[in-house]
Amino acid sequence: MRGPGLRGAAGLLAVLLAVSLAGCTDSGGEGEDGLTIGLLLPSRAVPRWEKSDKPLIEKRVKELCPDCTVVYANAENDAASQRQQMTSMITRGVSALILDVVDPKALRSSVRAAQREGTPVLAYDRLAEGPISGFVSFDGAQVGRLQGQGLLAGMGARADGGGVVMMNGDPSSPNAAWYEGGARAVLQDEVRILKSYNTLGWRTENAHDHMSAAISDLGPSQIDGVLAANDSIAAGVISALKSARVSPLPPVTGQDADLDAVQRIVKGEQYMTVYKPFRLETEAAAAMAVALARGNDVDALVTTKVDSPTTEDVPAVLLTPTAVTRETIGRTLVRDGVYTLDQICTPKLRPACDRAGLTR
Repeated sequence: MRGPGLRGAAGLLAVLLAVSLAGCTDSGGEGEDGLTIGLLLPSRAVPRWEKSDKPLIEKRVKELCPDCTVVYANAENDAASQRQQMTSMITRGVSALILDVVDPKALRSSVRAAQREGTPVLAYDRLAEGPISGFVSFDGAQVGRLQGQGLLAGMGARADGGGVVMMNGDPSSPNAAWYEGGARAVLQDEVRILKSYNTLGWRTENAHDHMSAAISDLGPSQIDGVLAANDSIAAGVISALKSARVSPLPPVTGQDADLDAVQRIVKGEQYMTVYKPFRLETEAAAAMAVALARGNDVDALVTTKVDSPTTEDVPAVLLTPTAVTRETIGRTLVRDGVYTLDQICTPKLRPACDRAGLTR
């Protein structure tokens, strides 16, 4: 699956302006009673969906449209379940759908069914196929580039020809190839990629099994770094390395800035993660979904256009991710209110936090 073809530039300032304007669009408009927005998220394997995206989207929809109702379903990483959930929401007559697709090809017919019923579909975080009305995500190629650059920095002198294991995401997700492409563009002329695995379901246990196999096949001394596509995968990688008594641990990347990953970074077990300000993504999605539910276009809310394998010029918002290392936790995640110092720095981690400069 190829990544989206980017046309134009996505600007964070423009996104913030767009989201603020969305609150003024048709506010108090006639006929809002009964508007329902369906929210379809892909899994619980990645903590962000239930802990961040769902509550933030629900909150912002209510702020923009007090009479709107959000109905929610989680597919548990099963495309057949997501098809059923989407059919149910279309049947009950939702006004718009926010779809974080499990498998774009498998859900293509459902997106077409929504179009036939006059239900606009907003692709969220992952680019769905079929006649979607908009797309909100982060620049996946830049996510991969940040991971690749972070891994090289963590490897230090070993970045010159060192051996790397790649732990990619679930191949059914279009973002997995997007991230991998960005990472390979950085790594390909610098290191030797010894093994490359796809992690079904982005599951920690699958990553653990792959990493254990890599250690067995290569020997720990050959592994100078691990490109892990997200923090759930990084957790499995690090668990396998520790089980094999690999010391010191090679640098391991991540993505999503999960709390346990941030704590691993503080302890020195994980080298970096990629922070994607979910509030910006959820606010942009809520604004677009409310506009679509009201029958409005989203031209004033988008910053670029992308191409999917089935549809050209999809109106889109692509946000900018940020790399986070131990040195930058305070001025990124803590400053933005993602976590407090007390959440990160448990009593057991207090000495490591002090060493990292995470003090009150």
